[in-house]
Amino acid sequence: MSTEKTPAKVPGPTGSGPDLAQSGSDDGITVAVDGADEKKMVRTLDWRLIPTVMCLYLFSFLDRVNIGNARLYGMEEDLGMQGNDFQLAVSILFITYLAFEVPSNLLLKYLRPSRYLAFLSAAWGIVALCTGLVQSYASLIALRLILGVLEAGLFPGLNVYLTFFYTRGELALRVGYLFVSAALAGGVGGLLAYGIGMLDGERGWSGWRWIMVLEGIPSIILGAVAWFALPDDADAAPWLSSEEKNLCKERRGREYGRTETLEKHDVIRALADWKVWIFCLGQFGVDTMLYGYSSFLPTIIKAIGDWSSAEVQLLTIPCYAIGAILYMGVAHWSDKTHHRGIFCVAFGLVSVVGYSVLISDVSAGAKYAGCFLIAAGLYIVVGLPLAWMPNNCPRYGKRTTANGMQLTCGNSAGIMAPFIYPTADSPRYIKGHAITLALVAMTSILYAFMTWYYYWMNGRRDEGVVPRKQQEMSEEELEELGDDSCRFRYTI
Repeated sequence: MSTEKTPAKVPGPTGSGPDLAQSGSDDGITVAVDGADEKKMVRTLDWRLIPTVMCLYLFSFLDRVNIGNARLYGMEEDLGMQGNDFQLAVSILFITYLAFEVPSNLLLKYLRPSRYLAFLSAAWGIVALCTGLVQSYASLIALRLILGVLEAGLFPGLNVYLTFFYTRGELALRVGYLFVSAALAGGVGGLLAYGIGMLDGERGWSGWRWIMVLEGIPSIILGAVAWFALPDDADAAPWLSSEEKNLCKERRGREYGRTETLEKHDVIRALADWKVWIFCLGQFGVDTMLYGYSSFLPTIIKAIGDWSSAEVQLLTIPCYAIGAILYMGVAHWSDKTHHRGIFCVAFGLVSVVGYSVLISDVSAGAKYAGCFLIAAGLYIVVGLPLAWMPNNCPRYGKRTTANGMQLTCGNSAGIMAPFIYPTADSPRYIKGHAITLALVAMTSILYAFMTWYYYWMNGRRDEGVVPRKQQEMSEEELEELGDDSCRFRYTI
């Protein structure tokens, strides 16, 4: 695109800088609008929304990956599974999951988020419960496909749902709560499997059936809770005063180019934007790690030591705990500094080191330490980009489509990940570890490039470099360009 320098620097919107439109509270400033205190309102949003949102994603993730825990309690034997049948059962869910992510995101507002998310939770809980009752491998596959349809709308929907309430500078921490839920799901899943596994043989049921049934029930209950607990948006929140609702509107107005209406041309812009596709490729790389690690950590730990199934379940818990603690700390710091990329690159490399340890011919203790290193980087490099890219898509249509694309491409790794850990590769699983290492390293390089690119583009815009065709546009036309506008500044 041809460019010219304007005679004077083209400024961003009032109050903007290299990272636009952050909440006043991010800088330790309490902002009052029409008598409403912003910090207090954000705390209210957190207390009212985040616990329900976290529980929804926790049990969604748990019901998706608890098949890895169930494997240790006789599932393969009971259903006559052989060879790579287990890997197929894990991956088949993602076929329908991928197909429904973007359509679900585009329909979110029209179907009312509170009702839609509540329905999904109750429905997948019923399917998860029924998984514990199957009598054949074919029935298991059928239910996994249905589970994929129902769970497809949850995480993309929650990711977009949070943008209805929070600013760019607040989003990483709130998306962080979702990924802490995923880490907690791993830890809680191991603890629950340990406890529920004690029921093995009760009423003639194998332990895996008890795991599936008892872990499906909370999702059904959560569906009923979400129906009443989650508002569709700030305007529909009965626990916000009229002053606080006005403040929510004012906060959205601070963010340059932000809209909450779905426009066709914004959808097309997302599909045609090379930056979106870079994030999609990066998400595929790190989601390979997410799904491989989440589904096979019990198998990996069992293979590197002489432990019982119950001990393996307990050994998974500290790994997930370190991942959750580090993610929350880094997400909080990321919001405070308004930086995303440097954390993605640094902790992506930490996970690369962890896989290097697993590949190496070292002691069981060292390999268990490698599992901690992987967890230390896992949720950061998977989760922060899911706040980073929406930060740089102010227009609703592009933000929703791009986020759906990012998650669809990332979750397609769920189809592949189980098959890079074939049973025949036990106990070292070198191929699976090596492929994951390479993909995470690739993603770290991509995010390093995007960090540099956003920094470079912000610098050019600060210097007043404007694309030629934008020089003749009105302010309204520039704002409609969203992140392509010379007025917009990227989150780095």
